[in-house]
Amino acid sequence: MRLSNPIALLCAALALVLAGCSGGGDDLVRVVFIGEPGELEESGLRLSPAGQHLRAATAEGLVALDASGGVVPAVAERWVVTDDGLSYIFRLRNSAWDDGEQIEAEEVRDELRTVLRRLQGTSLGRDLAKISEVRAMTGRVVEIRLTSPLPDLLQILAQPELGLRRGGAGMGPMAASRTEDGWLLEPRPPETRGLPEDPDWDERIRQVFVRVLPAREAVAAFDAGQADLVLNGTLANLPLADVGALSRGTVRLDAALGLFGLRVRSDEGLLADAARREALAMAIDRPQLLQPFNIGGWVPTTRIVAPGLPDDIGTIDERWSDLSLEERRALAARRIAGWLGEGEGRIARVTLALPPGPGSDLLFARLADDFAAIGVALDRVDDPEQADLVLVDRVARYGAARWFLNQFACPLRGGLCSPEADARVEEALSAQNAIVRAALYAEAEAELAASNVYIPIGAPIRWSLVRGGVQGFQENRWSIHPLLPLAMRPI
Repeated sequence: MRLSNPIALLCAALALVLAGCSGGGDDLVRVVFIGEPGELEESGLRLSPAGQHLRAATAEGLVALDASGGVVPAVAERWVVTDDGLSYIFRLRNSAWDDGEQIEAEEVRDELRTVLRRLQGTSLGRDLAKISEVRAMTGRVVEIRLTSPLPDLLQILAQPELGLRRGGAGMGPMAASRTEDGWLLEPRPPETRGLPEDPDWDERIRQVFVRVLPAREAVAAFDAGQADLVLNGTLANLPLADVGALSRGTVRLDAALGLFGLRVRSDEGLLADAARREALAMAIDRPQLLQPFNIGGWVPTTRIVAPGLPDDIGTIDERWSDLSLEERRALAARRIAGWLGEGEGRIARVTLALPPGPGSDLLFARLADDFAAIGVALDRVDDPEQADLVLVDRVARYGAARWFLNQFACPLRGGLCSPEADARVEEALSAQNAIVRAALYAEAEAELAASNVYIPIGAPIRWSLVRGGVQGFQENRWSIHPLLPLAMRPI
């Protein structure tokens, strides 16, 4: 990936230096992702949030996500879906690779097939398991065939990992150049991407500089005027957003869809029995758990699959709704006491791995109090591989039960799992009827819930710091904030 010419690169570098000295200007938008600096890479298939955004900016797929999280045309200018939902036919726009050669359907087909093979063994690969064939029909038409309808296929194809590349280089809406501590991105003129020419393009756009910093440094950079936008904030570091930054910008919360809870990794001792694992889940006071964070609108849940999704047929309810918190804890305490009384030397103690940060400290303190209420001591460890429980904090890629269930598939080996739940999900691969598929997913969720291999808490928290002059930022449930809209100058 490179800027269009050496002169542009020199000017961009000079602008970057001047912006760093002066606190920024109209010609540069400075974006910081919270994380570790090594995460700002867009190679491979397991991308960090920063890597996902960089990949999406430099290598478009057939479709992409816009600032609101909606699916929009990308390499494909339009598409049709057959009445049975088993075939998606994409018409490619008249665009070229970075070296000027035309993008042909055969190349797109081959790249998609390669990506699908490489994704096998990942949760995203499981999401795409219904694809049975990718065909090049003519020079600019590609067909994707499915084993059964997948209403969320376009949303999945819009994921950054499905960006099309040739020889490791993609043709995205932005050209990128590596700097010492980040990436400098320049929007490509629309006519280079097979789109109508915009005579005012140079006046409408500006460059974007992207880097990754630990949470405290990211917030400090924003507070000092050295960053216009901070992305990928989580509950672990949310308290830092209140330290000075509010005087210079705004904390924005995505109403994210996904998983936030505890995955059980150990099947020994106290956690060997599903009923005792359930005891831990029953002990948590979910409505009060995040009270110290003062997050308006956050809704706790005891369900694994987010309630109210389009394929939710209403057969799975919130758990223990007929019991008060005190009644739940009394039942849970009896189970723990019964296990302790069955053998000498037993200790009701479990370990939990959380990411570092003041938010994690608050969360741990609350969970420790909840578990103590049923006679279980909670210890914190740094290494997830050595923990009995690990925090799952993950934003969904699309809004269907299948995504949630795929996160706990046994082949992924992220912790305890349910082969019975996997079997129901596998059955749904070939089910043609939407109601039948939804019923199979409900059965799979019920199997997972009964096994108590995951303790749901609620939806994940994602926050950003956004300066007033930044255009193109919108909250959305996928916590994806494309870089190209951020490059637009304020009107």
